Amino acid sequence: MRKKNDILLKSAFEEAFPDLLRFFFDDADNIFNMGRGFEFMDKELSELFPELEKHGGSRFVDMLVKTFLSSGEEEWILIHIEIEAVAGKNFAKRMFQYYYRILDRFEVEIVALAVFTGQKNQNQAALYQKNFLGTRITYEFNAYGILRHSEKQLLDMNNPFALIVLAAQKALLMGKVPEEELGDQRLTIARALIQSKQYDNEQIRRFLYFLKTFVYIENSEINSKFDQEINLLTGKETTMGIIETIKMLAKEEGIEEGIEKGREEGLEKGKIIFVQNLLTNYDFDVDKIAVLADVSEDFVQKVKNDLKNNR
Repeated sequence: MRKKNDILLKSAFEEAFPDLLRFFFDDADNIFNMGRGFEFMDKELSELFPELEKHGGSRFVDMLVKTFLSSGEEEWILIHIEIEAVAGKNFAKRMFQYYYRILDRFEVEIVALAVFTGQKNQNQAALYQKNFLGTRITYEFNAYGILRHSEKQLLDMNNPFALIVLAAQKALLMGKVPEEELGDQRLTIARALIQSKQYDNEQIRRFLYFLKTFVYIENSEINSKFDQEINLLTGKETTMGIIETIKMLAKEEGIEEGIEKGREEGLEKGKIIFVQNLLTNYDFDVDKIAVLADVSEDFVQKVKNDLKNNR
């Protein structure tokens, strides 16, 4: 579940990126040229750090984003984001290595941000220092632990990205509080998103998929209550999208049940249907779908090819 949730969180960060900037940087709308959009440079990041993939590193949860400033048409910066559960012993050193490799490659301004998603509020790892015989390096970067703000503070921000942070907080409670309580807290996040009126129907649908999958609850009655409440809140305007999402999640739940019970034949069919839904309804890369569905990239590519041939 951890790897799958990492990818879901990264996708949520990407989709809410303008609100992410507003969350972390004061006066973001005046600093950044939001209208020029953003470029997510995963390929460039993996080229700079091939050893991450080679040694099983966290390449799925690193982000490198090109964004433009408001101060000039040709002026742009790179924002490097790390999503980590905990800060390991060499984390600050790795952040420094990211900085100098990116600087050497692109020669542009860099903003570095580490987001810690673990139980402890680990903001202390925001500094790297070396000092030897008069040669000194001090590298500081932005760091944020998801427990820094309380639920009330996050809800009061009126920022959709704050709700992603809140969802990450609630995900830490899975298996530690009753599902009824977790279901109520998940509904609180959904209500806040819809009542903010900052997202259109498609964005709401995608956020609900993230929320239901990221803060996962097995109890079907609790999930049914969630869907009914959402229909009331939206006046059923997004009903079709929600139904599609529920079906997708049902397929995924069926896959997990099949794994537990060893129903190999049903598992294979369920995986095919789940992958088909992801390919049809979401703009995910093949590697992302492979992790979400727990299949190989070749499996996803075969389903993708079959879909094309049947159209």
